Amino acid sequence: MTLAPPASTLVRLTMSRGRRLGSGWAPAALVGALAVAVFLWCGVSWRDLVVFAGYVGVGLVLPGTLLWRALTGGGRSMAEDLAAGLAFGYAVEVLAYLPARAVGQPLLVLVVPVAVVAAFVGVPRLRRHWRGPGLRERVPPWCAWVLAGIVAFLIVWSAVHLYGVPVGAAYGDLPYHLALVGELRHHVPPALPVVLGEPLSYHWFVYAELAATSWVTGIEPLTLVYRLGTLPMAAATVVLVAVLGRRLGGSWGAGAAAAGVTYFLFSPELVEGVVFSSRSMFTVWASPTQTFGALLFAAVMTSLVRRRVRWAALAVLLAVLGGAKATYLPLLLAGLIAVVAVRRRAERRWLVAAGLTLGFLVVAHVVLYGGGQGTRVDPFATMRALWGQGTIPTLALLTGVHLFCLVCVWGGVAGLGRRALEPPLLLMLGVGAAGIGAAVLLGHPAQSQLYFLEAARPYLSIAAVCGVLAAPPVSWARAACLAGLGAGGALLVATPGIDAGPPARVVAPYAVLAVAALAVWRRGHVLAVVALLAGYALPTSVRVIAAHVTPEERRHRLIPKGSLAAGRWLRDHSSPGDVVATDLHCHHPRWKVCDSRHFYVSAFTERRVLVEGWAYAESTLARAGTRSYLEVPYADQDRLAANDAAFTTPTAQNVQRLATRYGVRWLYTGIRPELDAYARLRFRNATTSVYELSSGR
Repeated sequence: MTLAPPASTLVRLTMSRGRRLGSGWAPAALVGALAVAVFLWCGVSWRDLVVFAGYVGVGLVLPGTLLWRALTGGGRSMAEDLAAGLAFGYAVEVLAYLPARAVGQPLLVLVVPVAVVAAFVGVPRLRRHWRGPGLRERVPPWCAWVLAGIVAFLIVWSAVHLYGVPVGAAYGDLPYHLALVGELRHHVPPALPVVLGEPLSYHWFVYAELAATSWVTGIEPLTLVYRLGTLPMAAATVVLVAVLGRRLGGSWGAGAAAAGVTYFLFSPELVEGVVFSSRSMFTVWASPTQTFGALLFAAVMTSLVRRRVRWAALAVLLAVLGGAKATYLPLLLAGLIAVVAVRRRAERRWLVAAGLTLGFLVVAHVVLYGGGQGTRVDPFATMRALWGQGTIPTLALLTGVHLFCLVCVWGGVAGLGRRALEPPLLLMLGVGAAGIGAAVLLGHPAQSQLYFLEAARPYLSIAAVCGVLAAPPVSWARAACLAGLGAGGALLVATPGIDAGPPARVVAPYAVLAVAALAVWRRGHVLAVVALLAGYALPTSVRVIAAHVTPEERRHRLIPKGSLAAGRWLRDHSSPGDVVATDLHCHHPRWKVCDSRHFYVSAFTERRVLVEGWAYAESTLARAGTRSYLEVPYADQDRLAANDAAFTTPTAQNVQRLATRYGVRWLYTGIRPELDAYARLRFRNATTSVYELSSGR
């Protein structure tokens, strides 16, 4: 039997669909060229760019798209298939990498994509999926340009605030992400690398993905975390949000509008420095877990709103989503419960999906999360963190203002009418209500409850756009006029520089706008009110968007020069099981409290550290309660004292105690010549010294 080679199949596919799809590739190509130019400008090598793009395309998108089409029937457009295929490719990669790394052969992760492509070449029944039999439409050129513009904005924003920033002065949490990638490169199951013996009660699957990519491509983890790794995830999320908007709104115009609201409309900020936040989706690099989870969740939602749910594909996505970000499965379960509760005669698939989600949620919390990382039921914690302690009535009033600000962004939901009872839109509304409810009712020492609101943002935006389309129309001229009046009103009542102490002085400008909106509401059209409310949000949205692409003032360097070179030397001259001790714990030693978000020793060495930074340890967050986690001292003061004594007052006994009691093999510190008599100096530069102990076990 003669097998049709995939190359010829792809050539025929390109030729047969060239006229239909060609115009859609131009914006994608332009955005790709922009990304290449930016990465080259920021120091990424041609070799890394080519290898990374090749792996994402051939190792993730290609097998992921083939599996997505085979398991679900594929989407309506090539853009949908490729974006969902990338999400599915990531999910399969993570599930393949974990056992491969556990048995000590990380490159076995390649077996799955090779086997998938071979199967779709060799099995006659599977070959049709190369052509995408479900494709029935294309993304209109104008919509493709809109989506490309959003991705281009993400690239420029990242270039300004990360890609072009020196590693030592970049966002402070990035070394933590890098340390976890190093941990997943060498250990499955993982532990917290910055505090030896501490469990990793965290959503860590994105670090497994980045570790797998690093093994396969040979690209440094630092390049993946600080540059390349999350951009494909963010770009595919933009496409899937538009796809969902198109499915529920009935047109690509609705899809483009949903993506625009998701990324560019923010709640009004009328008092300088007082932000009743609707959260921003611009966490592409600041939170890899959120970015990875957002893509997988968008793929899950795309799967659920189809006429027929394919359970195998959904189960794979849910299994990985549970370990990608802890916020998403609870939101999904809330949305599914809303569908089942409101539509008691809804299709059985919604109840099955809810049961499946609950099962994966329980497994994720038992296996991965354990203590919950400090999340607790604490009504008004978000407002309390913004304002300090306050009475319940005051906090409730401020929460009401916050909800009004959210209505300014997503007020279009009011136009849904009876469409709100449709199961797909009920799902969106349930997810959105759960996200807002979590931001109001939960607390966390690092304010991480707000990630629930950010996670729900795309789905509230989709519901709002659908509401605008379902409501009785108003003329474009009237809508534009009302939006302009709203923007002018927001500028008029804004009070820059006001003392934010007395809540009444902050509530007053929002109350004025609320009264104006109520007056318009009583006169008639829903869309008139929606336009006015959106106008309130426009001035702040313009400022926020401009700030995203405006260079910041020179950042303070948190990581000394020479630290990366020392860390890589230690990585190259030690074993993955070696333990490192350091006296570096606080970013700002002269502060009254220790900013223990100090992670670059573990990040650069890819080794576990006896005690480095304990800010994000479960033992810290669980004890924080309502105070800042930075105020919580390290849980094991005896260990910390023994660790630091070896550096501050080195003696043969102090140094050897680290080796014999804790298994330390290496010391990573500054310039401390007094240590030379008690440990073997192996590396030194202008800022950093690395010592080896005689026995590390």
